[in-house]
Amino acid sequence: MTETVPDRVSCDPRSPFFDQAALERGIGIRFKGAQRRDVEEYCLSEGWIRVALGKKTDRHGRPLTIKLSGPVEAWFERPAEGGEAASEE
Repeated sequence: MTETVPDRVSCDPRSPFFDQAALERGIGIRFKGAQRRDVEEYCLSEGWIRVALGKKTDRHGRPLTIKLSGPVEAWFERPAEGGEAASEE
């Protein structure tokens, strides 16, 4: 796995942008200068995030989300598997 964060990732397993390997490593998101932990989906190239809209759900029980536009920064919170072992040698 590379150290480059994917351009777009979703937490929803039904989404075509769901990336289990990236989510297991943990992705940190900074939106408009503030670190966010409630991001459901993001896109770096288009500059937006999706966050849950309170505790509201749709008729299928999935959380309702709202799209917020602005500058988005993303990074991996943990190194890739084998990344630490290679740097120690």
